Amino acid sequence: MSDPTIPDDRIGCLVPHNITQPISGSGNGPLAGKTLVIKDLYDTAGRKTGNGSPDFLAASEPATQTAATVQKLLDAGADIVGIAICDEFFYSLTGANAHYGTPQNLRAPGRLPGGSSSGSAAAMAAEMCDFALGSDTGGSVRIPAAFCGLYGIRPTHGRVDLTGGREMAPSLDTAGWFANDAALFKTVGPVILDDQTVAADIDRLLIAEDGFEQANPAVAQALRAVVDAVADVLPPSEPVTVAPGGLAAWSEAFRVIQASEVKTTNLPWVEEHQANLGPGIKERFAMAATITPEATAAAQQERDIIRAHMHELVPPGTVVCLPTAPVIAPKVDTPPEGLEFFRTNTLALTCIAGHSGLPQISLPAATVEGCPVGLSFIGWAGGDEALLDLAVTLAPFCVR
Repeated sequence: MSDPTIPDDRIGCLVPHNITQPISGSGNGPLAGKTLVIKDLYDTAGRKTGNGSPDFLAASEPATQTAATVQKLLDAGADIVGIAICDEFFYSLTGANAHYGTPQNLRAPGRLPGGSSSGSAAAMAAEMCDFALGSDTGGSVRIPAAFCGLYGIRPTHGRVDLTGGREMAPSLDTAGWFANDAALFKTVGPVILDDQTVAADIDRLLIAEDGFEQANPAVAQALRAVVDAVADVLPPSEPVTVAPGGLAAWSEAFRVIQASEVKTTNLPWVEEHQANLGPGIKERFAMAATITPEATAAAQQERDIIRAHMHELVPPGTVVCLPTAPVIAPKVDTPPEGLEFFRTNTLALTCIAGHSGLPQISLPAATVEGCPVGLSFIGWAGGDEALLDLAVTLAPFCVR
């Protein structure tokens, strides 16, 4: 695409009335002529940021500066053509927003797009832009990438400047981006990643057996078939149990840490303004209010152990392969109890990179029941560029 105009939003992925004119980039650089949408989390000068909440949008003032990473994309030539809907205050993985509606997932009709970067991913699935910017705390890029059949990345924690982006859980928050094309997916990396690259050739592949066991049998089978199909272009694989004590314990520690930080970042505003929260979000904020300092300290201690373990398991040159999500996208009308089970089950996979701060990519690797399924690779700290190269290498085997 090269025409920087606001796309026709028939799938409901853009925040209504928040951007009426495109924001033109420099016109020069590696992203010249490319269009993007950005999650309703990043500031753009002269416009309001809403955090997925109409109440927050109404109470906020227009930003005086553009978020640092967004500015880098503009300077590299890209044009912003929309602000994308996200889950309220980024506190979900479904992509449903009680106020704006659920963006349609055109690659899995009738099913959720995944969240919280739902609008960004849905726009990509609808090919409304060339690439899209999201954020990832507990899986908010990786899960939409899997459900919408996209390339998506959660970078090494701290390698993308989040100045001008709204916080959720700062010790876990990262930026992230989506693309339909592996080459463009890779091109975005040098524009916004810092210079803390740890270069190494991928020479060791670990298959996370506990990650595959976490997945629905049909999803696991489809992804194992992909791993077998790409064996000639990957190092010899070896099985590993990522979480010797069980992924459920890792997930619980993540849940507590995330909630304890939400208690500091977004809960005070929600309580002061008596925000009208949607189903699931309301209950999650209520839970965050109950997190004690003792529970937080215990979870952080657990995270320290997990982080040391993962950094030892994944030195430069090693990648871990696992399903991005344990299931295909749930149906839009899935009842609340089903969605909470989905979220808990999914966090068992997404918390691995979250706790460790390691980079993870999701590739559009297969389909199950006609729905996209994502295959993930977790790399070493600073190994983001190697993962982006791997995406290009594996692109001929991916599904579009």
